[in-house]
Amino acid sequence: MSPVLTRRLDTPSSNRRFLIICDHASNFVPPELDALGLPSGELERHIAYDIGALAVAEQISETLDCPLVASQFSRLLIDPNRGLDDPTLVMKLSDGSIIPANRTIDRFQDKAAWQARIDAYYRPYNEAIEAAIDDALNGGDVPIILSVHSFTPIWRGQKRPWQAAVLWDQDARVRDVMLDYMAAQADIHFGDNAPYSGRLKNDCLYRHGTQKGLPHALIELRQDLIGEAAGCKIWAAHMVEVMRRVAKADGSDEIRHFGSVND
Repeated sequence: MSPVLTRRLDTPSSNRRFLIICDHASNFVPPELDALGLPSGELERHIAYDIGALAVAEQISETLDCPLVASQFSRLLIDPNRGLDDPTLVMKLSDGSIIPANRTIDRFQDKAAWQARIDAYYRPYNEAIEAAIDDALNGGDVPIILSVHSFTPIWRGQKRPWQAAVLWDQDARVRDVMLDYMAAQADIHFGDNAPYSGRLKNDCLYRHGTQKGLPHALIELRQDLIGEAAGCKIWAAHMVEVMRRVAKADGSDEIRHFGSVND
């Protein structure tokens, strides 16, 4: 099984103006790793992948006829939305669950196994994103990157009020359009850098968006709203409209280096 799902990257006519990525698209763990030692059912939880995110990302890509790059491995193997220096790159504990097979997988203990996961999963995913960006730039397009994630409706006993939220760092080109659009949707409680912050040093969008000066943002969607096809369709349609508006906004076709709060 390939560690990366790519769509429309080999189609010359596809719309390189947009690039959709999905860091936590899959809960796949190779059989030889025996579910990382986890009890039955743990890989179906949000700790293993972003529930519903891939379905939304695929619909956005299909409607915009633009490239999609999605992981085909569990975030518990290795998290492509982390920097190589991040201690949570290979999670040892996630939302109360200990990951037995990850106990020594880091650059200080079992470095060989840590490097093997980088080579087998992390690197191919990031290289696929790089290839999609290079293809767009070589064709004269500045790609607008949208990363699709999802979050749990309840965290540590507390209900999360947002239906969705935008995560961003210093480049507000996508964020501003998204907030304007969502402000007009009376039935949507939309968050700004919630329930997480988009200001994570060396995360996926820092590497591929911030450092390259490309317009980008991460959309977080609440998992109970995209657990079925109807909800995925609704939220994909919202994101398609946002992306089309971003493409018409001033400066969205330019490389601009806003930097990061972490620089």
